Amino acid sequence: MTDRRRFLKASLLGASASMLAWGGKLAAGPIDQSGKLAAGPAPRTPPTTTARVISTWDFGIAANQAAWAILGKGGHALDAVETGVQVPESDLKNHSVGRAGYPDRDGHVSLDASIMDADGNCGAVAAIEHIAHPISVARRVMERTPHVLLVGEGALQFALEQGFKKEELLTPESEKAWHEWQKTAKYQPSINSEVHDYGKGKTGMPGGAHNHDTIGMLAIDAQGRLAGACTTSGMAWKMRGRVGDSPIIGAGLYVDGEIGGATSTGVGEEVIRNAGSFLVVELMRQGRSPQEACKEAVMRIVRRRPEASKTLQVGFLAMNRAGEVGAYAIQRGFSYAVCDAKKQDGLIPAQSVYTTNYS
Repeated sequence: MTDRRRFLKASLLGASASMLAWGGKLAAGPIDQSGKLAAGPAPRTPPTTTARVISTWDFGIAANQAAWAILGKGGHALDAVETGVQVPESDLKNHSVGRAGYPDRDGHVSLDASIMDADGNCGAVAAIEHIAHPISVARRVMERTPHVLLVGEGALQFALEQGFKKEELLTPESEKAWHEWQKTAKYQPSINSEVHDYGKGKTGMPGGAHNHDTIGMLAIDAQGRLAGACTTSGMAWKMRGRVGDSPIIGAGLYVDGEIGGATSTGVGEEVIRNAGSFLVVELMRQGRSPQEACKEAVMRIVRRRPEASKTLQVGFLAMNRAGEVGAYAIQRGFSYAVCDAKKQDGLIPAQSVYTTNYS
């Protein structure tokens, strides 16, 4: 038995040595002459020096313009994405992001947000109440704590300690919609924010309001630095304490300075199950374009849950470090905005698996 163990050990060591001699690499990566793990292979796409910002949905147009006010002057991508997503967070007409978001089924407005830079630094808050700009609290978590994610009362406590103002976020319009919803108390997420057919069997939402969507934003600055931000009020009428993909690093948002970034929108549970944004970035790492990576991430959801996917929406938006952009969704209707030195506005429809909504 001892001889057999020695033989197996010697064989394994010999195989490892042969592998090193043949290619100079193990599965973990290349080994330098000192025997230490060396830097990985160079990214497949060269970095761009052209600033660009992209974001989800129609409210991304105004958000991009705010971000571009920073990027266009040579500012940092991280500052740009924080400033950009603050626009829909402040918009009292936007009921799926920020201070005017629809409440949970108990009447509480809770917000989620995350932010990430090219070096892997990240911060997030989830189920935070009474704070109008959760994205800025998320950045403070990133920069002033050893943590990544703070939730609920702890997130609020931290925000107040950092000087953020406590506010009542339930607006009269949102409260009215909540009371209207209570007449049926039917929880049925709509496929897209563009659906406004309450009373016609489409959404079951009062006043024709959509009940979920997220602003996800990705930016690259003139120095080639990437950053991303994602913020939402989550699904309207959700169970108290429910958290979607937006504040989950790797689900709603992921950025790798050597490869690119990705963000998502739609039903967060499906994105979390597939670590969606991380998956998109990893597919780009393997050589796929942003468009190809987004499509594959969507198709994984569809293949795993073919029937359920007919009645839900998930969309991915990605940009690699060369500034190439891609997007893909389960259902038609997902759109995104791109802003750079040549283009300041405009909405682009994403390709989708289904061209006819099933709801």
